[in-house]
Amino acid sequence: MLLEVQDLKKHFPVRGGGAVRAVDGVSFAVDAGQTFALVGESGCGKTTIAKLLLLLEKPTGGAIRFDGRDVLTLNRKAVQGYRRQVQAVFQDPSSSLNPRLKVRMLLAEPLLAHGLGGDRAALQRRLLELLEIVGLPPGALELYPHEFSGGQRQRIAVARALALQPRLIVLDEPTSALDVSIRAQIVNLLADIQRSFGLAYVVIAHDLALVEHFSSAVGVMYLGAMAESGPSEAVFGAPRHPYTQALLGSAPRPDPDHQPTEGLIVGEIGSALAPPSGCRFHPRCPHAMPVCGQQAPAMRAMGTVEVVGGRDAGLAHLAACHLLDRGRATVSVELVNDVATIP
Repeated sequence: MLLEVQDLKKHFPVRGGGAVRAVDGVSFAVDAGQTFALVGESGCGKTTIAKLLLLLEKPTGGAIRFDGRDVLTLNRKAVQGYRRQVQAVFQDPSSSLNPRLKVRMLLAEPLLAHGLGGDRAALQRRLLELLEIVGLPPGALELYPHEFSGGQRQRIAVARALALQPRLIVLDEPTSALDVSIRAQIVNLLADIQRSFGLAYVVIAHDLALVEHFSSAVGVMYLGAMAESGPSEAVFGAPRHPYTQALLGSAPRPDPDHQPTEGLIVGEIGSALAPPSGCRFHPRCPHAMPVCGQQAPAMRAMGTVEVVGGRDAGLAHLAACHLLDRGRATVSVELVNDVATIP
C-alpha cells in the first residue's frame, strides 16, 4: 500500500481551554494508480487532512505511512524526499501561482530547489516535456499566469506538481474555481496523467458527480470523523450510513425529472469544539436511537465488495452506524457500461 492513514487526529487548542477537533481518528489507504476522494460538508476536516498529508500541519495523533515508513518519524533529509514524492494542486490557480514569475520559473523552481534541474539544456527539455503533458504550447514558458485562462492556469499548476515526478498528488478542490465547461477537461487531463504515470490521488471535493466519476474509493466525513468509506461503486450504489444517504439524496443531478430529496438532514452541523456525544450525526439523524447519543459507533464492515469488471475488487465497504448489522451479507456491484448496478 502506498499511503496508509491510521487514526489520524488534529486538535487545535483554543485560548481558555478545550480544542477544536478538526480531525478526530480518521483512517484510510490508497495504493498506486488509485484515487481516494474525501467528501462531506464544509468544516468536516477534509482540507485539514490534506494539510496533514503535505506536512503543512503537525498531527496531534495517529500515523501517516508512505511506502510502509512512518512519515512523522522521518529526519529532515527523509522528509525532503517525502515532499518530493507527494505534491499538491490547490483549488484556485490564481492564488497558488506567483503572479510575478513567468511559467518558466514557476515550473523550474521545484526542480532547482531539489537539485534536479541539471544543465540548462536538460532543464529546458524537462520544462517543454511538462507543458506537452498538460497540453500547453512551448511559448507558454515566457508568459505570466495572468495571461492565461483559469483552465490553463490550472494546467500550469498540474505541470508544476508533476515536475518532481511524484507518486502521490493531493488535489484540493481542483475544479471548483473553474467554469463548468472547463471542469471536465481538467478531470480528463488528471485521469490521463494517472493512467500514464501510475499516480495515486487524494481528492478533496464537494462535487459528488465528479467524485463518482473520478474516484476509485471514497470516504464520507462528518464533523472530523469518517462516517462511511469504500469503493465508489459501493458507496454511491448502496450507501449504508444515513448521512451518506442524505448527502447523495440531496445532490442535484443532470436529470430534469430528478427532484433532490429534502428533509433528510435537519438542523445545523455540530461544533468541532464540543462534538455531540455518541454518534456525531445523531442530533440530525431521522433514525437516531437512544444508543446513538450514548456510544460512538465503530466502523463496521459491510462485507467484501466484489466489483465485477471493475478495478477495485476486494476493497472493504465500511460504515459507522448503530443501525447496521455486523453480519451484513456481501454486496456484489456489477459495472454495465461503466454504470454501477446492484443485482
